[in-house]
Amino acid sequence: RQKADPLGGPDPEAQMYPFLRMFKEMARARQMSPLGLFDTHVSHHMCWPWDLDPWVELNNGRTLTLFDLGRLPLGHRTGIHAVLKAKGWGMTVAGSSVRYRRRVTMFSRLVTHSRCLGWDARFLYTEQSMWKGEECTSQVLIRSAIVSKAGMVPPVELARAAGAPPDSPELPDWVKAWIAADATRPWPPLR
Repeated sequence: RQKADPLGGPDPEAQMYPFLRMFKEMARARQMSPLGLFDTHVSHHMCWPWDLDPWVELNNGRTLTLFDLGRLPLGHRTGIHAVLKAKGWGMTVAGSSVRYRRRVTMFSRLVTHSRCLGWDARFLYTEQSMWKGEECTSQVLIRSAIVSKAGMVPPVELARAAGAPPDSPELPDWVKAWIAADATRPWPPLR
């Protein structure tokens, strides 16, 4: 029997990250050929009943989790994970901007395209899009920080360690505009 939290919802411990799906995607990635740092990884997903929200469509949080399941194999295939492991570094999401455009319903088959766009002095930027047939259902821009025990690692160090040129390709104008807009956002936020 599932416990309820004080607010009446299901026990938060019962809500788990889809580790089995992650292991499956990583196993598939190990069978695929390596990618260049800016190449696109394509992954395939299904919207299962447990991915749905109360309106019987793909939950917005689960959408981000499915994007995780495209980004993790991308990191393996581009060799980024091997560099992180060798250096004792980690990577964490430091920001995101999501655009939702089409409903995704139960048993929809989805294709996700994931690719690194480049970096600035502090962060690595990845673009991902989710497709149902020929229609794009959502797109996300992920800003990631490379971290070590000493703090943040400049992305140029990751590029060098991965054997890539230290200079990033120019980021698209829409990404630069998002970076600039986000820099005006107060932090910490007001309560």
